[in-house]
Amino acid sequence: MTRNLISVVDDDESIRRTTTFLIESFGFRAAAFESAESFLKSVQLHDTSCLLVDVQMPGMNGLRLQSELAAAGFGIPIVFITAYDNKDARRQAMQAGAVAFLGKPFNDEELLQAVRLALRGEHAATKNLISVIDDDESIRRTTTLLIESFGFRAAAFASAESFLKSGQVHDTSCLILDVRMPGMNGLELQSELAAAGYGIPVIFITAYDDKESRGRAMQAGAVAFLDKPFNDEQLLQTVRSALIAPDSSRKAT
Repeated sequence: MTRNLISVVDDDESIRRTTTFLIESFGFRAAAFESAESFLKSVQLHDTSCLLVDVQMPGMNGLRLQSELAAAGFGIPIVFITAYDNKDARRQAMQAGAVAFLGKPFNDEELLQAVRLALRGEHAATKNLISVIDDDESIRRTTTLLIESFGFRAAAFASAESFLKSGQVHDTSCLILDVRMPGMNGLELQSELAAAGYGIPVIFITAYDDKESRGRAMQAGAVAFLDKPFNDEQLLQTVRSALIAPDSSRKAT
C-alpha cells in the first residue's frame, strides 16, 4: 500500500487534516492541498494514485480540476467529497469518470471502499453495465436514469425472460431485479442464472418486502434487498459494493 499516494484537495483545513490522518491510518501515503491550483503546481501531481477533491472551492472548483486533469492527459482516479451534494454536480462528475461522489460527513468504511475501488482500476464506470429488470415501466425509467446519472451504462427489461434472451446477459456487471413480476419472478431468475454458471451480483428491489423472500435472496448470494422507494445514495452505495467484488459476471467454464 505504501507506494500509493492519495492526494486530498479541500479548502477546509480541518477536513484536510482529518482526511489525511484517516488515509494514513489505512496504510497509504497522503498529501494535502488547500486549492486545485496548488495541487496542479505540486511535484506530487505525477505521483498521485488517487485524488480526493472537494466540489466547491474558491478559485478552481473540483469539477474544473477534473476537466483540467483530463485535458492534460492525467488518468488519476477521482473521489469527490462534498457537503453540498446535488444531482447535476454528481451527474457531471460521474459521467466524466469519477470513482465516487461522497457526501460529508462520510465514514471510514465509505472512504476506504472508494479508495480501494479507485486503486483497483475499476473506476472506469463506463465499462460497467447495470441491468434493471422490473415490470413497472416508471420504475425502469427512473432507475435507469438514476444509474446513468452515476456514470454507469444501463439497460432496462420488462421481464426476466426478455433479459435472458438479450445479448446483455454476458455484459452485465450488476443486476437490479424486482422480486415480484409476471412470469418468472426475481428469485427464479436468480436461481436460473446461478444454475447456468453466471455470478452476476444481484440487488433485489421490492415494494412487498417479506422475510421469506429476503432470506431466500440473501442466502442465494444477493448483494442487497432494497425496499421501494429507495434513495439515490442508498442505491449508489449498493451498486458500488457489488462492483467492488471480483468480476464474476461472465459464465463460468
